[in-house]
Amino acid sequence: MSPAPVNIHATAIVIGTKGVLFTGPSGSGKSMLAFSCIAAARRQGAFAALVADDQVLVLCHGNHLLATRPEAIAGLIELRGSGIAHVESVPAAALDLAVDVISLPESERLPPENECFQIPGVGSLPLVRIWRGAPDPLAVLAAFAPDFHGEMPFSSSGSLIF
Repeated sequence: MSPAPVNIHATAIVIGTKGVLFTGPSGSGKSMLAFSCIAAARRQGAFAALVADDQVLVLCHGNHLLATRPEAIAGLIELRGSGIAHVESVPAAALDLAVDVISLPESERLPPENECFQIPGVGSLPLVRIWRGAPDPLAVLAAFAPDFHGEMPFSSSGSLIF
């Protein structure tokens, strides 16, 4: 159990009841991909909100990793090239999955199986890689999230069940 939250450079969102942490270097597209997932989930009638953008405070709470935000950035997300947007946000969410935002030419074609994202001193999360230019990143999550506690985020009809 971590005594204090660890501040990591990432973006955290919640879709339905699932917390997702977007990771990658500065300028990799974390915020835009997270925003695209929020927008896609809302179009399908699901709850989705930002937890934190740029600075995510992560701590271990029981058997879960918990993402929180500095209050100074509550509800703010930087959409590179467009500016700072105000979006619905929640102060905290349990994290279920990490997404590594990748650039295809520099990335391995097939990532290793059962990858994890390590947060030193706090814990780890299952990791999925998503290309920064993916036209429907929420669909990519659906394809790779069956191990997400045995749940599929989409029903066979394509509606969101996250």
